Amino acid sequence: MRALLELREVTRSYGGSPVVREVSLTVAPGQCVALTGSNGSGKSTLLRLAAGRERPTSGTVLFDGAPMDGDAPAVRAAVATVMDVDAFYPDLTVREHLVLVALAHGMGAAAHDAVAEALTGHHLTDHADLLPSALSSGLRQQMLLAAALVRPHDLLIVDEPEQRLDAAARRELADRLARHRAQGVAILMATHDDHLVEAVADRVMRLADGQPAEPAGDGRARENTL
Repeated sequence: MRALLELREVTRSYGGSPVVREVSLTVAPGQCVALTGSNGSGKSTLLRLAAGRERPTSGTVLFDGAPMDGDAPAVRAAVATVMDVDAFYPDLTVREHLVLVALAHGMGAAAHDAVAEALTGHHLTDHADLLPSALSSGLRQQMLLAAALVRPHDLLIVDEPEQRLDAAARRELADRLARHRAQGVAILMATHDDHLVEAVADRVMRLADGQPAEPAGDGRARENTL
């Protein structure tokens, strides 16, 4: 199957110091690649490169066979992300935020039903008319996840989506991401959650000092090398 996302020997340096070093990986529709490793190992930087938020110092990032441009309308329409804790409109209520996202991505008359379902699934119904600043950190994370998942997308890039969620919400997240993968969405995620890796990932890359280390096992005899 043709890769939807491809990174070819990507390196990213700051001030001459490499943070990501010659990393190559591919993610095809219906696949999930999980990045694991300690804080500071380069996972978040690699996700920003994959999403087109940053440009590599060397190497190439391709989306659907073309150079990745995070500002291109086609890329913005196809790629959903959960990477920034403050990626919301502070003056909009939770419901207004989700409706705006859904409408902006062409959902039209289906937007309101999709938002209602997202509010229920992410335990936000009772908080739908609050501003994000009034939410707990866990509910704010649920809102960010709902905003990414309520809209159409072919590629989902998520950075530690389990953060600030309790154990039950993490299990629900794993089930939700597994369903999206089964529906053909390509997923690239960085995570510290072993259950999320076990439930969702097809392949695992463990990073150390910005480069692939010994592949991490997921306990189900999957292919773990990239």
